[in-house]
Amino acid sequence: MPHSLQPFDTFLQDLRRFVRERLVPHEDRVALADEVPADIVADMAAAGLFGYSIPQAYGGAGMNTEQLVLAAMELSQCAVAFRARVGTNTGIGSEGIVADGTDAQKAHYLPRLASGEWTGCLAVTEPDAGSEASNVKTTALRAGDGDNAHYVLNGMKCFITNAPIADVFTVTARTEPGSKGAKGVSAFIVERGMPGLSTGAPYRKMGQAGSPVGEVHFNNCLVPARNLIGGVEGQGFKTVMKTLNKQRIHLAALSTGPAIRMLEMAIAHTTQRVQFGQPVAGFQLVQALIADCQTEIYAARSMILETARKRDRGEDVALEASMCKYFATEMCGRVADRCVQMFGGSGYVAEHSSIERWYRDVRLFRLYEGTSQIHQLNIAKLTLAQG
Repeated sequence: MPHSLQPFDTFLQDLRRFVRERLVPHEDRVALADEVPADIVADMAAAGLFGYSIPQAYGGAGMNTEQLVLAAMELSQCAVAFRARVGTNTGIGSEGIVADGTDAQKAHYLPRLASGEWTGCLAVTEPDAGSEASNVKTTALRAGDGDNAHYVLNGMKCFITNAPIADVFTVTARTEPGSKGAKGVSAFIVERGMPGLSTGAPYRKMGQAGSPVGEVHFNNCLVPARNLIGGVEGQGFKTVMKTLNKQRIHLAALSTGPAIRMLEMAIAHTTQRVQFGQPVAGFQLVQALIADCQTEIYAARSMILETARKRDRGEDVALEASMCKYFATEMCGRVADRCVQMFGGSGYVAEHSSIERWYRDVRLFRLYEGTSQIHQLNIAKLTLAQG
């Protein structure tokens, strides 16, 4: 990985150059094709983008949380599809294995995820288990003995990023029949090709073209017992929460990069667009929009970095991670709205500007990995518990 061989600041500069020179020029191509082309995926793999938070012992960069969010803010200053293509590997698709996997599971899966050979994803959400993530209906029944021991999974997952193209799925399923909530939920590593697993066609979505999202179906899916994460039943929800607490900080950073890029685009437009004999950026009401964007971006960046550093010190950041995700994703939505406003009519027309695409793409940030409303409740609950 680049940063293990050079100072991290140099790595960030190289990443910034890669984003601007290799990825940004292909944003329209990705949007039209609704996929990230194989040649670009190969270049992202060669640049090490798939393994940021995977330990160096398994071929990743072994970034700490602060390094991860700084890299995320750079990588996300291009179309969302690019970072989504690698993001499940360096985030929710591998973190469960990194956090709780057995030595054998880590050795088998993490090098392939870090290299980009395999694409991973996290399959938790179900029709009745979205905001209430512990309401898992997918079942996993143990059968066989010894080397033949396995689990039989039945159920389905929905709204799963990269499911249509994933090779490896981290899946939650209920191993204790009749149990409720988090109790009795286990986590499994399921490979594409295991009997009984299938994925649906990618959804048609409001935005984020090029980032496939779909369903995962388990029909008497046979999963070897050795693929139970950690080798222990009933710990799956804890594994998922470890994954999400870190990923919420990561996602907050991935929501800040797009805000930086959108403001950059709006400033370029308003300094070039002339009305009433002067650039639009010269008008005070437009300057107010710029000031609000810049201030909120700075606030989000500051709280994300502080939370990342706190996590790296080994402190509990459940409250701060939730606040980061809530504030940064809402901030990004506000920045998107202001930037469309600064573009005027051309901001609404795709032939004139891509800002309308960004406006649609970032809308999802406030929904996944906990809606803003769920985070409001979580923030209040954790705050009251401190009293």
